[in-house]
Amino acid sequence: MESLKSGSDVLFILLGAIMVLAMHAGFAFLELGTVRKKNQVNALVKILTDFSVSTIAYFFIGYGIAYGVHFMSGAEILAQKNGYDLVKFFFLLTFAAAIPAIVSGGIAERARFNPQLAATFVLVGFVYPFFEGMVWNGNYGFQSWLEASFGAKLHDFAGSVVVHAVGGWIGLAAVLLLGARQGRYRKDGGIAAHPPSSIPFLALGAWILTVGWFGFNVMSAQTVDAVSGLVAVNSLMAMVGGTLAALFAGRNDPGFIHNGPLAGLVAVCAGSDLMHPLGALATGAVAGALFVWMFTITQNKWKIDDVLGVWPLHGLCGAWGGIAAGIFGLEALGGMGGVSFMAQLIGTLAGVAIALAGGFAVYGALKAMVGIRLDQEQEFQGADLSIHRISATPERETNW
Repeated sequence: MESLKSGSDVLFILLGAIMVLAMHAGFAFLELGTVRKKNQVNALVKILTDFSVSTIAYFFIGYGIAYGVHFMSGAEILAQKNGYDLVKFFFLLTFAAAIPAIVSGGIAERARFNPQLAATFVLVGFVYPFFEGMVWNGNYGFQSWLEASFGAKLHDFAGSVVVHAVGGWIGLAAVLLLGARQGRYRKDGGIAAHPPSSIPFLALGAWILTVGWFGFNVMSAQTVDAVSGLVAVNSLMAMVGGTLAALFAGRNDPGFIHNGPLAGLVAVCAGSDLMHPLGALATGAVAGALFVWMFTITQNKWKIDDVLGVWPLHGLCGAWGGIAAGIFGLEALGGMGGVSFMAQLIGTLAGVAIALAGGFAVYGALKAMVGIRLDQEQEFQGADLSIHRISATPERETNW
């Protein structure tokens, strides 16, 4: 029975890892559909290569920082318990690799390629696992301090704060250091619209992410005996709440509508195992509206050229999710209890602070040392031709 349980756990978490790995295709197509045609190839290449660099950084450095686990043993030892420790690494790697995938959407169309790969290595190897270990492994006494001070630890079941808020606030730092795309904001106060190049691809990316998210959330239980249908239904309700709120707040705009479910799912990650489905619906609805309003404000009023809106979507909705777990997780509002609003608030703010500091440090250092932005001619030509020497849809006839 013990071997059957360990085998079941391996299969369970492996399926979760595969579903979250598939979400990276969603990141790629969401970005591909949002950027202009001259930057579509770059969107695809970035997500795949960032994932590969993330794997190396997390395997050799990041996972050890977060959990104190290393894999420098013989294969015979690694294969114990049906290799559960290895597939757990695989599952958590797919979360870690979401950090550069999130950032990628904010810095699209004008970031240099190799400096971004270097940033990915440092972020996934050092910055992300530092906070991940604080929350999910009790490192540095952070959770113990929260529990002693406020009666509960920071509850972040599937990473509203650890993954999404951290990725979104790192992305904000990168976007601010890069500056806006050429011609986006004119000196006379006018704003040049850069509409999505492909709504179908944007929608495809959103759907892939949405489906994969049920692995992201449900499989965060990490063992079969801990799985909960409550997590699945709460994820569903938050997704629906986010979609409908974005529909109304975004006035039928398809870009907002397809980001609405993502906003809801970002926000419900933290408390999906605690909330009543009605609380999850409300959490998702607030997130969907928050994304639309803050995307519009950052782009049009504050003139922050965050191409995919990764700061409102992941940074703000992730932070809202951390706080929402401390509201709708309370027994008085139909939740399971065992959470503290103040612990959620302070834990979330700590994640935001670490992400901002890490983002400015990494991208600021790279900007000072090697530069992080394409030159004016390369940006005008597009990242596809400038970096990869091919466009997504070559128009010229071949000589074959």
